[in-house]
Amino acid sequence: MGSIGDCYDNAVIESFWGRMQTELLNRQRWKSRIELTNAIFEYLEIFHNRRRRHSALGMRTPIEYEKMQQSVQPVA
Repeated sequence: MGSIGDCYDNAVIESFWGRMQTELLNRQRWKSRIELTNAIFEYLEIFHNRRRRHSALGMRTPIEYEKMQQSVQPVA
């Protein structure tokens, strides 16, 4: 990512963890580690990777972006 001592070295992951803490971790308490693990898995696999709109994708969900890319590419 960056060189040693670069202030942008951890910016991407710090942004992600901050977003996850705001959207998931600060909203409720879990009774067990297994319950928390399942909540994190669902956040990552169901919400973040499939439904959350990403600014890098033009405010589209990853699924919308993939469908758009498939329709744009010519068939060989």
